[in-house]
Amino acid sequence: MESAADDLALVVDPARRTGRTLLAAGVAQSYVDVVDPRHLHFEYVRRMAAVIDLAAPPGRPLTALHLGGGALTLPRWLAATRPGSAQLAVERDPAVVGLVRRELPPLPPEVTVAVADARDAVTDAPTGRYDLVLADVYRAARMPGHVASVEFAAEAARTLHPDGVYLVNVTDLPPLVFCRAQVATLRAVFADVCLVADRRMLRGRRYGNLVLAAAHRPDRLPVRRLAARVAADPVPGGVLHGPTLDAFVSGARPATDATLAAD
Repeated sequence: MESAADDLALVVDPARRTGRTLLAAGVAQSYVDVVDPRHLHFEYVRRMAAVIDLAAPPGRPLTALHLGGGALTLPRWLAATRPGSAQLAVERDPAVVGLVRRELPPLPPEVTVAVADARDAVTDAPTGRYDLVLADVYRAARMPGHVASVEFAAEAARTLHPDGVYLVNVTDLPPLVFCRAQVATLRAVFADVCLVADRRMLRGRRYGNLVLAAAHRPDRLPVRRLAARVAADPVPGGVLHGPTLDAFVSGARPATDATLAAD
């Protein structure tokens, strides 16, 4: 469901006067520093950025498809850290796009914003076009079924370069049933998958965000360096990969368009 314009607000962070939080019905959706786009406030966004940092040589421009735009935090960050990166950000809600364009700094010219559905955007995207596809698609705090299936993941995989990386933000609560199914879903499509999250979440102690990363080629993901990076984060994280991810996902089945439609 699209947001009514009066349900949206950009508010100043009292702890960081250059910070702006995008709220939808009072719930924080995105955070942007209007002076320093390299500042990433939310821990899950820092984890997505860590994967990107480590998966490609520093400073190299990347082509990216962002599914779920919000305040365009990661497009701004990628433009600042890797100038010249050609990016398309897809946001379903025109009210969000309008507010962000009016109230936040202009985007670099290499970043394009489209008002569209994420599934339609992926289906229409050229094969092998992107180094990165990032999915952060939610409606009313829930990932829609049509962007959570094997079929959707296969379309995202099709749009990636052979060495490209797919990143997904997943929100879940203990015992992480939805996340386990999403790991199984990505493993049905990609050869290499890892999970990055707050260690407390991995122990089943809290609700929050988990990041899934996936790639076509086995051992493509920079797992060891990623584990060191996220362990040093202000909110320490852990990485599950290989046998630890096998144990995490044990018994979970991939989600398909058919099974999700039946739920």
